[in-house]
Amino acid sequence: MNEILQRLLSINPANADDAAHELFVEVREALRTGVLRAAHKVDDTWVVDLDVKRAILWGFRAGVLIEISSGENSIFSFTDKHTLPVQRFTSDDERRIVPGGTTIRDGAHVARGVIVMPPAYINIGAFVDEDTLVDSHALVGSCAQIGKRVHLSAGVQIGGVLEPVGAVPVVIEDDVMIGGNCGIYEGAIVRRGAVVGTGVILNASTPVYDLVRGRVLRKGADGVLEIPPGAVVVPGSRPASGEFARSEGVHVYTPIIVKYRDERTNAATSLEVCLR
Repeated sequence: MNEILQRLLSINPANADDAAHELFVEVREALRTGVLRAAHKVDDTWVVDLDVKRAILWGFRAGVLIEISSGENSIFSFTDKHTLPVQRFTSDDERRIVPGGTTIRDGAHVARGVIVMPPAYINIGAFVDEDTLVDSHALVGSCAQIGKRVHLSAGVQIGGVLEPVGAVPVVIEDDVMIGGNCGIYEGAIVRRGAVVGTGVILNASTPVYDLVRGRVLRKGADGVLEIPPGAVVVPGSRPASGEFARSEGVHVYTPIIVKYRDERTNAATSLEVCLR
């Protein structure tokens, strides 16, 4: 695939011919099947594949806006780039894509055993691994990396990262529970087995206060904020700085780690086998 990527990226998308578009189709299919990924883990570090992200951007730039029919008698009307079609499914895929308004762009990898409740949206370059549950009104943004047995609860927003190209996509590792109406953005990495409580917002600019281990977690030199394995994160607040804030008792939002997973947490967050 590296040769195909290099050939594609050597072509100006403004001058793309049929052969160039065929190369992009191969890249899109490789993303859909999981052969290509926008980011991968080397030892314990997540590394961005810049060429994959550049290839996805190539597809946006080379695309021509077309009308997309949803049926002659449908009241719905859509237009999008011709290079970015949506996926279609069969029962052979062994994925439950429940009716009701879900869209998954081609070039997103949705593994066997995944359940997607409507409405939900999974964008190109995203990787959703086996037995994950994507609940209603959830978004999995472009190039986001979602592990095995993850629960993305209703209303969860997983940010996409295509530009800047070098930015690390949002990563949710295996066995993570993300509570309802959470937002995970800007290159945040949630490590294996962590629990992010309802309404938590995580991004690289927000410090996380670990009450258990007495430390403040901030983004590293690479611009990435990491939530430790097994951490249980809930919404909190801290006093705002400045004389006026102190006099008025103003606080600002901050996520806090209140505990690390134990048997009680495991029981409360386990995915229901019957849903499979």
